[in-house]
Amino acid sequence: MKVAVWDTYVEKEDGNIMHFDILVPDNITNEQTIFNLGKSYLKTKSFKTGQLTSNECRLCHIEQATEEIVLSIEKKGYYIIEMENCN
Repeated sequence: MKVAVWDTYVEKEDGNIMHFDILVPDNITNEQTIFNLGKSYLKTKSFKTGQLTSNECRLCHIEQATEEIVLSIEKKGYYIIEMENCN
């Protein structure tokens, strides 16, 4: 499966910037759909964050998904790679 990687930066309530990637099937191109998936992920966090819009989230590249990513996408519709300040 080919996935689109959306590079995302969101400010946390403590002022630190969260950096994470949202991975979705490459045929999902509607930005609002991607933002909504990112917002679903942010709701799982125990802290508040700033908004997630096209200023914070942009298509970065397309890549081949691993089995773990495919299983997550089949279950939840997306996969998150936490990069920085996500805890």
